[in-house]
Amino acid sequence: MIELDSVWFSYPTGTAALRGVSLFFRCGEIVALMGENGAGKTTLLKHLNGLLKPTKGRVTVDGIDTRTTTVATLSKKVGLVFQNPDNMFLRTSVLEEVSYALEQFGAEREEARRRAGEVLKAFELWHYRDSSPFTLSGGEKKKLAISIVMAWMPKYIAIDEPTSGLDGWGKRVLAELLLNLKNSERGIILSSHDVEFVSDVATRVVLLRKGEVISDGAPEDVLTEPELLSEASLLTPQIPSLLYELRSRGLRMLNHKLLKLEEAVETLSKLLSWAGHTGEDDS
Repeated sequence: MIELDSVWFSYPTGTAALRGVSLFFRCGEIVALMGENGAGKTTLLKHLNGLLKPTKGRVTVDGIDTRTTTVATLSKKVGLVFQNPDNMFLRTSVLEEVSYALEQFGAEREEARRRAGEVLKAFELWHYRDSSPFTLSGGEKKKLAISIVMAWMPKYIAIDEPTSGLDGWGKRVLAELLLNLKNSERGIILSSHDVEFVSDVATRVVLLRKGEVISDGAPEDVLTEPELLSEASLLTPQIPSLLYELRSRGLRMLNHKLLKLEEAVETLSKLLSWAGHTGEDDS
């Protein structure tokens, strides 16, 4: 488990980016950190593998204090995908990029290339294997950056804005991979503004505002509260937004704490069926 205990962090400019944050992250869950730009999401992610050290408080990864451990050691447990993929590229081809990361963690060259190929195929990047990473589109670069980290399969994977640059198909591929990782008992921590994507994949949502946690709970409890989301400068997802509108138009019995389209359709169908039977009885 990763634990943050009353973590404060200030940059050299004096800006306090985190203010007394206490959180935990476990394997087998997908936690989404959400909030406006400057809320502290990226700063928090960089604390998980020791790139940043707390000004006050402490961060532990499976009991290891990040203040006294190297980034190289922590990276074996916590893989971090940066928001700007270009910051992660070091080699001349896509295949070499992924296999190089594996070799740095001790894999033999042939084994590294084999595993790199599997990951690239999973992300539909295999046909770019001989291309330079820098010639890829923005979405393809993002997928490659995630592939690099997923290749060595760390226990925890932290991804900064995973859907930036991805089209609808890319988001669906990523969602499936993240859910498979969660089911294989890995811990996934995301920072994101994408409320629809988070609604589909997250098992827990943490809202941040000016470096403080203002909410931490199940997606159906956090992402269905417009006033709370407004505090974090986020929009309400489409499904609960529609349900709120229907409630305002008279369907007061409608449960607004739904995020999935299938659940909303089923609930509406039952409600309309009940209303139809009631009308028949009255006649």
